[in-house]
Amino acid sequence: GTKGFSLDLFCLIFIFCLLTTVLFQILSNFANDYGDGVKGTDNEQRIGPKRAIQQGVITPNAMKVAMIITAFLSLLISIFLIYLAFKDQWEYLLFFFVLALFCIVAAITYTVGKRAYGYHGLGDLFVFLFFGWVSVIGSYFLVHKSLSWELFLPATALGLLSTAVLNLNNLRDHNSDIQSDKNTLVVKLGLLKARIYHLFLIVLPPFFLIIYTLSSFYFDFKIAFQNYISWLFLLGVFPLFKHLKYFLGITELKQYDTQLKPVALTTFLVGFLFAISQFLLGI
Repeated sequence: GTKGFSLDLFCLIFIFCLLTTVLFQILSNFANDYGDGVKGTDNEQRIGPKRAIQQGVITPNAMKVAMIITAFLSLLISIFLIYLAFKDQWEYLLFFFVLALFCIVAAITYTVGKRAYGYHGLGDLFVFLFFGWVSVIGSYFLVHKSLSWELFLPATALGLLSTAVLNLNNLRDHNSDIQSDKNTLVVKLGLLKARIYHLFLIVLPPFFLIIYTLSSFYFDFKIAFQNYISWLFLLGVFPLFKHLKYFLGITELKQYDTQLKPVALTTFLVGFLFAISQFLLGI
């Protein structure tokens, strides 16, 4: 909700949260292109779309410069966002500044560097934490300066859906990752267990969101179901059933590539509809 909060300031924080998220995602894409490119992971055996360095569209050095510039812009926007939210609250300013630095470092070191954590099966954990808990709970705290345990429910839901996108990517690249010594969680688990893991990533998020919605009305089911707007996020959940039907019928690695965009867009849609419903309920 947004009661007792300046609507103008809320909109500004919302806009700069989006800008920060977009810049972090661009930085992550540049870093992945650079890291996998210089390591030789992006080779002819890789099934997915060819990246810029792999195609020879850009040199590794030029991509490195683009990555550094994007990291710097991300930090600038993050600092402005933090100042908007906290101004003279120095303890929060410092904490979120450090958190922003961690986000930038995490975006880069997924594939860049000798100890890139994406090559050691830790990508899923970091995606879950930064695209789930940090983004959802952090955004809420930027506005309200308060926390509650219930926030971990939607944060976990969106974290799991975001991780599902990465898991599809790693399922697709299973064979080429093995050849490149990129030990993703899929490589560590094997295809069968990674597919079972994916089912949990897709099935659990709606339940977390439903529990959160019911908890908002103190589990008074009658009142909860009368507030139709609070269930707006369910419209975004329906495409997940279509994905699951297709996913269960997959027999070739290249088929996973067709599901990356639908699941990524569905994750965005669920998060957007959930945010809109919470905003409308708070007015």
